[in-house]
Amino acid sequence: MSRVVHFEIQADDVERAKAFYGAVFDWSFEDYGQVTGSPYWGVVTGPDDQPGINGGLLQRPAATPGAGQGTNAFVCTMQVDDYDATERRILDAGGQVALPKAALTGMAWQGYYLDPEGNTFGIHQPDPEAK
Repeated sequence: MSRVVHFEIQADDVERAKAFYGAVFDWSFEDYGQVTGSPYWGVVTGPDDQPGINGGLLQRPAATPGAGQGTNAFVCTMQVDDYDATERRILDAGGQVALPKAALTGMAWQGYYLDPEGNTFGIHQPDPEAK
């Protein structure tokens, strides 16, 4: 069974989003750009000894849906034991690749998919040898 282990917030103005979430929820942000190879902020939502997950904040890669055109939402990522086997199950069940498998150097394999309803989600396989 795969659990949600990470979320992502896409923003038009990353600094504005950091200020908002910091002020509202007291979240803090860590620069992960060296790991991801592009600007990316880790979102720390609370202490490790409390329930909850941490996430990420990044520049929005595509236009936001216009008013009345649907939901603009967070992207959740599930941790998996076997990336390639999970991808096969996604595709066999009618999902599509949104962004292909990529290495988060020294940390994990990460990719994004669309479910048959067009919703985006990620899968993540920890792997310190990923490169």
